[in-house]
Amino acid sequence: MYLGLDLGTSELKALLLAPDHTVVAVARAPLTVSRPHPLWSEQEPVHWWQALESVMAQLATEEPAALRQVRAIGLSGQMHGAVLLDGDDEVLRPAILWNDGRSGAECEALTRAVPNLTQITANLAMPGFTAPKLMWVRTHEPELFGRVARVLLPKDYLRLRLTGQAVTDCSDASGTLWLDVAARRWSAEVLAACGLTEAQMPRLVEGSESSGTVLPELAERFGLCADVMVAGGGGDNAASAVGIGAVSPGQGFLSLGTSGVIFVATDRLIPNPVQAMHAFCHALPLCWHQMSVMLSAASAVSWAVRSFGFADEAALMAAAESLSPAACAEAPLFLPYLSGERTPHNNPLATGSLIGLTHTHDAAAVAYAVVEGVSFGLLDGYRTLSLPEANRVAALSVVGGGSRSEYWVQLLASVLDVPLLLHAGGEAGGALGAARLGWLADAGTTPETLSQICPSPPVRKRFEPLAAQRAWLTPRHARFRALYTALNGTAS
Repeated sequence: MYLGLDLGTSELKALLLAPDHTVVAVARAPLTVSRPHPLWSEQEPVHWWQALESVMAQLATEEPAALRQVRAIGLSGQMHGAVLLDGDDEVLRPAILWNDGRSGAECEALTRAVPNLTQITANLAMPGFTAPKLMWVRTHEPELFGRVARVLLPKDYLRLRLTGQAVTDCSDASGTLWLDVAARRWSAEVLAACGLTEAQMPRLVEGSESSGTVLPELAERFGLCADVMVAGGGGDNAASAVGIGAVSPGQGFLSLGTSGVIFVATDRLIPNPVQAMHAFCHALPLCWHQMSVMLSAASAVSWAVRSFGFADEAALMAAAESLSPAACAEAPLFLPYLSGERTPHNNPLATGSLIGLTHTHDAAAVAYAVVEGVSFGLLDGYRTLSLPEANRVAALSVVGGGSRSEYWVQLLASVLDVPLLLHAGGEAGGALGAARLGWLADAGTTPETLSQICPSPPVRKRFEPLAAQRAWLTPRHARFRALYTALNGTAS
C-alpha cells in the first residue's frame, strides 16, 4: 500500500493506494483561511498537523489492515507558503499563503536587487511566491525575522513533524523564487538578497526520492509499520500531474479549482517570465513543466452563486447552459480578477468587473458571463505557453471541482481550441499523485516503473472544440482583452 497526503488550502486529503491502482480509502479534514487585513491570507501550521492526525485516525478506523501495509508515503501541498521556524523548530507566526498579496513592493525591491532574477529562477517576482513574503517579514516584523532559523513550505512542515527531517522537493522549491530552476539547487545570490542563507533552507530531493522515514513513535500511534519511507513528493500541481499521468513531454492538464491552472510537462526548462508564465521543475528527475495560473477560477463561480442567488454551482451552470447561442453572444462580459491576477498580467491589484449589463439581461446571462470570463482568463494563460514541437499538446486532461460540469468543459474546449479529456477517478488529484510518488520512491524511478506506476486513468469522455461556439467566442474574447487594458491601464 502507498499513502498520499495532499495539504490543500481548504482541506487535507489522505488516499490509500493499492498496487493494482485501486483507491482503497480516502479521508479528509477541513481547513480554514484567516484574512486579518486586506490582501492577507494566513493559516496556522498547527491546524495542518491536527488535520493530519484527523485523517490518520479516520484511516485507522476504516482500514487498519491496509494502513499496516503502507510501505511509503508521498506528500503534496499548496505551494509558495512561508512557514517560519525558530532554532527549536517552533512556529514563529501564522504561515503566509500562496494567495497572499501583501508583498507587491517587495517584488519590485527583489527585482532591483537581483537584476538577473529571471535568468536564475525562470520566473517573475510575484506576491504569491515565498521570497517576497520573507522580505515583507524582514521589513515589517524585523525582530521576528531575526529569529528565523528555518523556512519551510506547507507540506514540508508536515514532513518535519513526521520524520524530523527538513526537506523539500524541487517542484515545490521552484515556487519559492530561491531556486536555480535549471540547475535544481538553491541560489545563494537570491537568498542573500532576502537576508537569508542556504543553511536556513531545507535539503533538496527529487519528488520520487526518499526524504526520510516516519518517526517510530508516530508510526506506532498512526497504525503504521516501522520504517515507512516518506518521498519528496511535490507541489500540488506537479503531484496532480503525476496523478493524472502527465509525466512525459506534451502531456498536461487543466485544473478548475479555487485557482485555474494549465500545466504541460516539458523535457527541458522553457521559461516565459515576461508574461508571468511559471516554469518549474516537475516532481520527477530531469523533467520540468510550464504552467499558467489564474487566481480566481471555480472561486469566481462560487462568488457568483452567492452573489446572484443560485442554489449551488450546478444551478448556475444549468442557467448558463439554458442560454441560446444568440443570447450568449449578447451577454455581459465578466473580468474574473476577483483576487488580482498572475498569468499573463502579474497584477495583484487587478479587479473583476461585469460590463455591458442592460434590462434585457437576467441571472442566466450573468451566469454565462462568469463561466465564459473565467474561460477567457484561462485562454490568456494558455497562450503564454511557448512549446516547441517535441512538447506540443495534443489534448489536456481536466481535473478539479469545476470538471463536474460537462457544459463548462465543452465551452473550454471551444475557447482553448484543444480537445479536453475527463478521466475516471480524475478527482483524486494531488493525493493520488503523492501516493504514486511514494510508490516510485519505493520501487525506483526508471522508464519502466514510471509507465507502470503513473498511467493516465481511463478516459471517460472526450470534448472536441466546436466551430459553432468559436464563432461567437472569438470576437467576445477580443473585447474581453480590450476591456482589461482599458480598465487596468496596461496590456500584456
